[in-house]
Amino acid sequence: MTALSALILRDIKIALRVGGGALIGVLFFLTVVVLMPFAVGPDLALLSRLGPAILWLGALLASLLTLDRLFMADHEDGSLDLITMGRMPLELACAAKALAHWLAAGLPLIVATPLLGLLLNLDMVATGAVALTLLAGTPALTFTGMIGAALAVTLHRGGLLMAVLVLPLSIPVLIFGVAASQAVIVGPMTFGAPFSILCALSLVSFVIGPFAAAASLRHGLD
Repeated sequence: MTALSALILRDIKIALRVGGGALIGVLFFLTVVVLMPFAVGPDLALLSRLGPAILWLGALLASLLTLDRLFMADHEDGSLDLITMGRMPLELACAAKALAHWLAAGLPLIVATPLLGLLLNLDMVATGAVALTLLAGTPALTFTGMIGAALAVTLHRGGLLMAVLVLPLSIPVLIFGVAASQAVIVGPMTFGAPFSILCALSLVSFVIGPFAAAASLRHGLD
C-alpha cells in the first residue's frame, strides 16, 4: 500500500506541474465551453438543450488530449521499465496511474462544471445532474483510454492510433452520460436508467482497463 500511494502521489505531482498535461486539459475544456455560446448564438432555450452535450463533449476531448501523458513520460525517462519489473503487480500499477490521472485531470473538470453551466443557461438542477454524470462517467473515459495509451506508448506517432482506439470505446459513455443529463432537462426518459448504465460502464472499465493495459505494456516492452 505504501508503494501504491507513493505511485499515485508521484503521478499527481507530475501531472500538476508545468507541462504535466493536467492544466492543458482543463484549459481546453474551459475554452470549448466558453466559445460554444458565441457559436450557438443568443437562443437561450437552444443553449440549455445543448448544454449537457457541450459539457460532455468538452470533457471527452479534454480527457483524450491528456491521455498520451499517462505512460509516455515514464517510458521516456525509464521509469516504466522499473514499474514493469517491480514487485507491485503491473495491473495494480496501471490502475494507480489511471486513478492519479483522473484525480489530476478529470476531477477538475467536474469541479468547473457548475460555473460553466451558468454560461450554457443551465439551472442548478440540470448543472448538478451533468456534474453527477461526469463524476460517474469520466473514470470510464480514463480507464478505457488507458488501454489505448498503453498500446501507443511504444509506437512512433502513437497519438493518432490512441485516438482511433479510444474514441469508439468512449462513445457509449458519451451517449449515456448525455442521455442521463438530458432526462433531467427535457425528459421523457428517467434519469435512473441511463445513469445506472453509465455507472456500470465505469465499473466494467475498472476491471478490464488495468488488465488490458498491463498486457499491452508487457507486449510492447518485450
